[in-house]
Amino acid sequence: MNQIYILCIDDEADVLEAVERDLATLENVFPLETASSADEARGLLERIKRQGDEVGIAFCDHVMPKETGGEFLSWMEATPYWKKTRKALLTGQAGLEATVSAINNAGLDFYVSKPWTREGLVQAAKRLLTDYVIERDLNPLPYMATLDAERLSAHAYKKGLLSDT
Repeated sequence: MNQIYILCIDDEADVLEAVERDLATLENVFPLETASSADEARGLLERIKRQGDEVGIAFCDHVMPKETGGEFLSWMEATPYWKKTRKALLTGQAGLEATVSAINNAGLDFYVSKPWTREGLVQAAKRLLTDYVIERDLNPLPYMATLDAERLSAHAYKKGLLSDT
């Protein structure tokens, strides 16, 4: 089974540390990779792709040097290997125009405003990863204990992986 990663891109080290701390409960099943720039994130994505693995969610800050989060997520959306990755803007400074552009051009699935709560970030991650597993038509059984078991069970019944008997 391929690994499904969570990727977080933010130019502030304290934000990356907070995301790592808040999502630590998911790391046994979904390893977390962090990058401090879009260029560094592309290097991580290339390594993940070479390994034959996937990224289920990319959380990305909007205001970063050289390339905005919206631009980076738009690049992911336009890159076939990363198109199905769930994309979330994680920011406190994106204006309405930047957010609309990210929704329209980056296939944005979620918006997390800074500061967030641990529970809110974990809920968002679980929802997006559940969506990813279902959309990719992956075997949901390995993810039942970590993600939305009710939605995954319904998907497993539909696929014939579980039965009523």
